[in-house]
Amino acid sequence: MQAFLKGTSTPGTRPLKEKGTGTSGEKKQKSVPWVEKYRPKCMEDVVFQEEVVAVLKKTIEGADLPNLLFYGPPGTGKTSTILAAARELYGPELYRQRVLELNASDERGIQVVREKVKRFAQLTVAGHRTDGKPCPPFKIIILDEADSMTNAAQAALRRTMEKESRTTRFCLICNYVSRIIEPLTSRCSKFRFKPLANQVQEERLLDICDKENLKYSKEGIAALVKVSEGDLRKAITFLQSAARLNTDNEITESAVIEIAGVSAFIVFHSSTMVACFMHCSLVKRYPTLLTFLSKVVPPKMIDNLLKICYKGTFEKLEIAVRNMVDEGYAATQIINQLHEAIIEEELNDKQKSAITEKMAVVDKCLVDGADEYLQMLSMCSVIMQQATE
Repeated sequence: MQAFLKGTSTPGTRPLKEKGTGTSGEKKQKSVPWVEKYRPKCMEDVVFQEEVVAVLKKTIEGADLPNLLFYGPPGTGKTSTILAAARELYGPELYRQRVLELNASDERGIQVVREKVKRFAQLTVAGHRTDGKPCPPFKIIILDEADSMTNAAQAALRRTMEKESRTTRFCLICNYVSRIIEPLTSRCSKFRFKPLANQVQEERLLDICDKENLKYSKEGIAALVKVSEGDLRKAITFLQSAARLNTDNEITESAVIEIAGVSAFIVFHSSTMVACFMHCSLVKRYPTLLTFLSKVVPPKMIDNLLKICYKGTFEKLEIAVRNMVDEGYAATQIINQLHEAIIEEELNDKQKSAITEKMAVVDKCLVDGADEYLQMLSMCSVIMQQATE
């Protein structure tokens, strides 16, 4: 019977299976996101966070670690840093046993703290490193996006951090430290992660391009850096997407625009895009550009508003603000473009700080649903007041 079954198998059956297996293996290798593929594996690979890395290296050398709180903009290396530190502490053998990583935005309730976190924290520490290096007598619990945890869950975490301090260390990672309750922040050593400098991002992107054998232009890399706004994770994701869509061509600025979305690119290059819009080739290439441009305030209108603030009267300012609101321009977009213009203006630091502080207050009021005309008028009045001083 077995011989019969062997005889009936077609010659193409086995090659088909082998081909399928090979293809799935190749797909699995290719499908790894570059963000994970090029994530720092050790502390030396973490860039532009010298102070944080230096302190963590000192604590790792002593095989001791306090409770940590990493905060800062997304894509600056917060999660990568603690994962790299954990690998250096425990080595590849004990890493999975000693480290628990939870994303607090998905598991943010008090039940998670009572069950998963508390259960793992109460486990006894066992095992030793095979390479002979000292292994710390504690575990690490990483709570990513901890600012999404409910206040009840954060309050419940306080007692666990104190009770299990002999066997467990916590690392809270968040974007907004103000959303972490004070009793938790006082129990942690706080480290702020800075947005990555443009040069650092360019070097990292060029390194990835060389390793992936990608063709690129200087304008394309510059566009990736500009669109990402210090978020290296976003820049690498856009780079991978552009590489997949342009397998035979180089990574150009136009390819980055298509990946990132024209509307997002316009926010960073509003004046340039408005000027280039008159070029017929750009209109043909991006037929939906007119829709996006309708949301952007023309630079001449912004310049006229600033001139009125500097040398005009309050009556003229009222008319100018009313016209802008009536024409349908979003107040938040006006604030963004005014902010860019104010930074470039010849005002002293005290005047700029007073104006930008008022912009922040107005932006918060607009989010809360305040009247756009009144808020815009209030903000422009502060600009007028600071310009006359």
